[in-house]
Amino acid sequence: MKIIGIVGARPNFMKMAPIMRALAKSDFEAMLCHTGQHYDDNMSKVFFDDLELPRPDIFMGVGSGSHAKQTAKIMTEFEDIVLKEKPDLVMVVGDVNSTIACSLVCAKLMIPIAHVEAGLRSWDREMPEEINRMVTDILADLLFTTSAEAEPNLLREGVAAEKIHFTGNVMIDSLMFYLPKADRLTILDDLELKPQGYGLVTLHRPSNVDDPDTFRGILDALGEAGSRVPLIWPMHPRTRKMIESFGIDPKAMGLRPVEPLGYLEFMKLMKDSRLVMTDSGGIQEETTVLGIPCLTLRENTERPITCDIGTNTLVGVNPDNIRKTIIDTFEGEAQPWQAPPLWDGHAAERIVEVLKGWAK
Repeated sequence: MKIIGIVGARPNFMKMAPIMRALAKSDFEAMLCHTGQHYDDNMSKVFFDDLELPRPDIFMGVGSGSHAKQTAKIMTEFEDIVLKEKPDLVMVVGDVNSTIACSLVCAKLMIPIAHVEAGLRSWDREMPEEINRMVTDILADLLFTTSAEAEPNLLREGVAAEKIHFTGNVMIDSLMFYLPKADRLTILDDLELKPQGYGLVTLHRPSNVDDPDTFRGILDALGEAGSRVPLIWPMHPRTRKMIESFGIDPKAMGLRPVEPLGYLEFMKLMKDSRLVMTDSGGIQEETTVLGIPCLTLRENTERPITCDIGTNTLVGVNPDNIRKTIIDTFEGEAQPWQAPPLWDGHAAERIVEVLKGWAK
């Protein structure tokens, strides 16, 4: 059986790497297709060296663009690939434009679709990712979920129960597989940091960084943490562009911007940090497994289990609330937490076992 795995943006690689590794041990013929939705030659080390991924069998190189134009370009080019390769199954991960675009192509051509990380919902349709998730899940033939709340979400939307498989979190597969390698890096020494003696910041969502008042309010509030520990901020290129256009000086607010980091470098910084403040999705999951307090600078999350039993706190973007939560994190007692079920490093293996049964 021929399977094409789709990756398009950086988080997809962390999710696909353990799946490709598990497929390599099976009898399936697995191909990797990189749409090039987000691609930077400087980050190829992350994709291929850090993650030990094979070079993509197919590289589309679609580049950036509006949501509509990018999705349309991926669909147009991927249709030709599907007609040529004739896969028995196409596997998509996450919620980026490549995910929905390739799913739409396969649905029209009656090619079965597997969606890894199905059923996550923020209930906020202003997020492009939410639309991508919902449409992909409706089209998919196999839906692999990361946590228990995903199945009721899917059932409410009319997905047949027999299509849903709770297999765990492949992001955590990557975290556990690569952590020993990351632990050997010297990034803390390079940045003159001590374990537990700094905080880590990521900010990139348009809702946070595109409005100057919202952006300044968040950064001012983060200064509460910056007055206690150095705050390391690997800065997304788009975020850097907005900072420059708004005339904001993050150093004056207690933050220490650094260039974008590789996957392993970031993992090492995250593992040894005192706390993480982010608007990312996957970081909420990784900090929960690592036991690092995470303050999510968003009004909603598609990963509520990280708040229910993990180390994540949904803070929002109100500066006073951010400051209060930072103070509580530093001065209060650590809250009890646990890793969610099946976040154990073996999700990809369970996915392949389901595929074997499905193939029969």
